[in-house]
Amino acid sequence: MIELSNPSLSIARQCELVGLARSSYYRQPEPESQETLTLMRLIDEQYTRTPFYGSRRMTAWLRTEGHPVNRKRVQRLMRQMGIEAIYPRPSLSQGVAEHRVYPYLLRGVTIERPQQVWSTDITYIRLRAGFVYLVAILDWYSRYVISWELSNSLDASFCLEALERALRHAQPEIFNSDQGVQFTSQAFTGRLEATGVRISMDGRGRVFDNIFVERLWRTVKYEEVYLHDYDSLVTARQRLDHYFQFYNRQRPHQSLSYRTPAAVYFG
Repeated sequence: MIELSNPSLSIARQCELVGLARSSYYRQPEPESQETLTLMRLIDEQYTRTPFYGSRRMTAWLRTEGHPVNRKRVQRLMRQMGIEAIYPRPSLSQGVAEHRVYPYLLRGVTIERPQQVWSTDITYIRLRAGFVYLVAILDWYSRYVISWELSNSLDASFCLEALERALRHAQPEIFNSDQGVQFTSQAFTGRLEATGVRISMDGRGRVFDNIFVERLWRTVKYEEVYLHDYDSLVTARQRLDHYFQFYNRQRPHQSLSYRTPAAVYFG
């Protein structure tokens, strides 16, 4: 963590200067043991390779790697990391009964222009001595990452910060997400409805409803996260900022006829 102790600047301003979400500053999570962090790192890597692994297969695989864990511990870690043991997809939050769930609007829809559909999701990002969560908002047509944010908790505020930043840039016709509490919250859906954006939500356990963001996570992890050892949230933010600039503006995308997302998004 950085030194945030300048009495002449507010906490909000200090966080803004280093690009840190205020929710990440105020929450100080309990540290995990090195053994637990090692298991979480292995689970994350294996799940990225084999997203169809539930807790039973993950437990069996960890044992073959020399880690004699029981299934209950693996289930707990997968829940903490946001990996759903039943469905072959990450589900970093559970819905809340009183939150409204919107229908999925994209079945059979042809995606043919930028700003037609945006989508979002959350994934687990490991640190040397802990972990954080990454949210990103992606334009489906161009695969352009419009905004992203990091947090050391699953509080909805960091998702709302990413949304506010994206809406200052542009506005989609449809916004798609899963049914997690961050995205079904009144603050999040109300912000979208206030701008006239149509809201779409994945069906429970439907891995292909938000497939473009799922593919983004695999790319980010294989090309950036697994190649570096982030010692803090600030380091992770700096590295990911560099990577997303590369991803958007320099990395040719096969599905875009080897053009970059920025070239397609900005036309």
